Amino acid sequence: MKSSLLLFSLCTLAFVSAHAAPVPLFDGKSFEGWDGDTAKTWRIEDGALVGGSMAEKVPHNEFLATKKSYANFELRLQFKLTGTEGMINGGVQFRSERIPDHFEMIGYQADMGEGYYGCLYDESRRKKVLAAPAPEVIAKALKLNEWNDYRIRCEGKHIQLWVNGVQTVDYTEPDDTIVQSGRIAVQIHGGGKAEARYKDLIIEELP
Repeated sequence: MKSSLLLFSLCTLAFVSAHAAPVPLFDGKSFEGWDGDTAKTWRIEDGALVGGSMAEKVPHNEFLATKKSYANFELRLQFKLTGTEGMINGGVQFRSERIPDHFEMIGYQADMGEGYYGCLYDESRRKKVLAAPAPEVIAKALKLNEWNDYRIRCEGKHIQLWVNGVQTVDYTEPDDTIVQSGRIAVQIHGGGKAEARYKDLIIEELP
């Protein structure tokens, strides 16, 4: 009986150890653990990471990225995208890397913007939408110009996205050459008078 209990305890401990507890990616007050253009493009307001400007156009894409890389995980966050002119777009990069000596990143993106909300985009690589929700699905789920929830789950080659609890993407990567790990980043797209806000970023690493 004791040996059975011991075995059960060890198995439980192994299971718990394999599933890391959810932790915040952003402390709400500093850029600790992140890198990017914090002099001009990115700032912190009311516990949120804010990129862009409503006064002048963002000259080009800008990314604020984690210093740490992640492979299998579930990421939850809130986002709010607003703008008045030009390209009003943002997104959450994952399993991504910075292109050396360039402002761009390469990798998957949970996209944001008219015609792109809830889509899985391949930034600077295949440069196309890999999977997208039906227009009527995202229209019902999305709250324009308000805070919305994004949930991103990556397990091996399986990638899933949800907006406000509604699944928008269920994608399995067919290309074995695509790297399935990398950094997480938030984006403000260039070419618009717009602001992208991100807060309550919580990640749970998976086996």
